[in-house]
Amino acid sequence: MKRSLAVDALKDIFAPLQHAHEAFASRYPGPRGDRQPVHTVYGGAHLFRADTARRLGEKALEALDEYAPDFITFARAIELPGSEHLGGSPDAGALAKSVQANPGAARKDNKHAWFACTLYQRVREKLQCEPVEDFRIDFEDGFGNRPDDEEDRYAVAAAGELAAGMAAASLPPFTGLRIKPFNEELRHRSIRTLDIFLTELLGKTGGKLPRNFFITLPKVTIPEESAALAAVCSRLESTLGLRADTLQVELMIETPQSIFNERGELNLLPLAAAAQGRCAGAHFGTYDYTAGRGITAAHQHMLHFACDFAKESMQVAYAGTGIWLSDGGTNILPVPVHHAGTTASPLTAGQLEDNRKSVQQAWKLHFGHIRHSLVNGFYQGWDLHPAQLVTRYAAVYSFFLESLDAASERLRNFVEKAAQATLVGEVFDDAATGQGLLNYFLRAINCGAITADEAQRLTGLTKAEFRSASFVKILDGRKK
Repeated sequence: MKRSLAVDALKDIFAPLQHAHEAFASRYPGPRGDRQPVHTVYGGAHLFRADTARRLGEKALEALDEYAPDFITFARAIELPGSEHLGGSPDAGALAKSVQANPGAARKDNKHAWFACTLYQRVREKLQCEPVEDFRIDFEDGFGNRPDDEEDRYAVAAAGELAAGMAAASLPPFTGLRIKPFNEELRHRSIRTLDIFLTELLGKTGGKLPRNFFITLPKVTIPEESAALAAVCSRLESTLGLRADTLQVELMIETPQSIFNERGELNLLPLAAAAQGRCAGAHFGTYDYTAGRGITAAHQHMLHFACDFAKESMQVAYAGTGIWLSDGGTNILPVPVHHAGTTASPLTAGQLEDNRKSVQQAWKLHFGHIRHSLVNGFYQGWDLHPAQLVTRYAAVYSFFLESLDAASERLRNFVEKAAQATLVGEVFDDAATGQGLLNYFLRAINCGAITADEAQRLTGLTKAEFRSASFVKILDGRKK
């Protein structure tokens, strides 16, 4: 066919477009593909020990045993869908044994019992083997403002405990510390703590950091704060003999100015960009943010529209950047209202019932908050109390399990059709959808909601294909 424009004649137009596309791709590389923790547990630095994760798991199991000793009680407490159909069973233990003896038949004939029992059992297993996925040693709100010599001592002690945890292999998969803000009042104290902590830690470990180690900077308001932390990290790396860009940071989005700057521009990307490639995550601070918005304490909660607006802004700004997002935490804790005194004066039946209601109501609230986060695309959140670990995993696991069959069929069909299209030379350009389905399974496997064997059986993908964490690579492998 005749053309009016020669291909070579368009080089001057396409060259800058190509450069722009390359720059765009570098700014928006897409999801990282590696494991993201489902939560971050914050604890005061003065309380941190090498075995903190194990002790938190033990306390979580104690709470589960006391306030929901069987799967029916737990399902009713958090109002799990279908829990109303479990009321006819006189013996939860017998029903659990029946489900476990033949899960396939139970899943088909008594799906509500199978779901509730499976969820309960997997939560217990998680609390036994990996109760905490991410722990942040807190030198901010959970620690408070103390005399310099006292904070110095705790910085040394916490670093020693972290080193001991590394040696004993007792740390969670992700760890780090939260320093104080970089405002004029606290930045010198913040840097001093970071310096002492890292110097002490690396001195005890032979220059090694724990895997997946992060530095969390709270109450970020201007890009210059991110830039300052990045520069401090660079100096510390050089002084301590760490490879460049080893120290990764997280920014806490908890002020209105974090969202919009003084010019009315969205401030989120500049805050992250100023960290010079070190920003791995952005955590939303529910209560500081709502307070900054002038919302009264009675209405400061995770479901407030102001929070949804801020978090939607975070999702839009950070989409495709590879920055992990985390929601805030529920501040109503699952704790009893009455505490036993001496053995001579045990709690009354009424007091025990008050305790049960208090804990279960807090569980239900926490479960609902996490579900809200998950539905809106926040796969990580804060936990503040060991008993919250129970509902963290219950909410995450139920979210993945209830969609498992539909997601399995969809991914299996999607891979088959996409692979067939590439084999016959057709154009297949919906890899983003395929990657999204794959990410669902990767998240579910990583947190323990489903096993790798289950995922393989349900989707038809191999272990190697799951390990690739890339839908495009899976298609390329199936073309050969």
